[in-house]
Amino acid sequence: MTAAGTPVAVVTGASSGIGAATARQLAEAGYEVVLTARREDRIQELAKELTAGGLKAVARPLDVTDRAAVDAFAASLDRCDVLINNAGGAFGADTVATGDPADWRWMYEVNVIGALNTTQALLPALTASGDGTVLLVSSTAGHGTYENGGGYVAAKHAAHVLAETLRLEIVGTPVRVIEIAPGMVRTEEFATTRFRGDTEKAAKVYAGVAAPLTADDVAETITWAVTRPSHVNIDLLVVRPRAQASNTKVHREL
Repeated sequence: MTAAGTPVAVVTGASSGIGAATARQLAEAGYEVVLTARREDRIQELAKELTAGGLKAVARPLDVTDRAAVDAFAASLDRCDVLINNAGGAFGADTVATGDPADWRWMYEVNVIGALNTTQALLPALTASGDGTVLLVSSTAGHGTYENGGGYVAAKHAAHVLAETLRLEIVGTPVRVIEIAPGMVRTEEFATTRFRGDTEKAAKVYAGVAAPLTADDVAETITWAVTRPSHVNIDLLVVRPRAQASNTKVHREL
């Protein structure tokens, strides 16, 4: 049986971009959202915004790559109905021949091990809810390769495999496993972080693209998938802007 009361959704990487937008939309959909990220000031500000609007939200600083911290966080929750594994990112745009192994390691730790940590720690609570959902925000990079992105592509392929394998392993339990794979999304930080703070290079990613996806577009997709009837599982949903036919084919208006 589904637990009574307000369902709880944990959102990782909720300090900005897709994570923050998803937290807002899930709160509006009736969830109590637990905002997690390393930047406490950002999630505290968002929690205040949501609660001021009569919604339910709490901020909990968390580094998903710190397993002890993740376990302690999971133990502190009374319930968890939805886990949004959104924490992640790209760093560097080097070739395989010149890429820094430290960059690859960072991307794997955040995008894959972080999701593994939170999923393992919260799976008992998600199962106990009687109607749990694990959702991984991967990327179209997890479904097709491109040059100068090997480390990020490898990490997102691993995130896709994590979701696909988990779904096989827990079939028959009351927990769905959903993967949302966004394409070109223009957020405040993603490309800038990838290019180590070089805003000019970051801007070129979107140059000439009339309407890349926004964080709200992806958040709406996530919320739609999560709020389907319990028997409906959206295994994988790839969402791109109309101008992007593939990872390497983008229409630009010059």
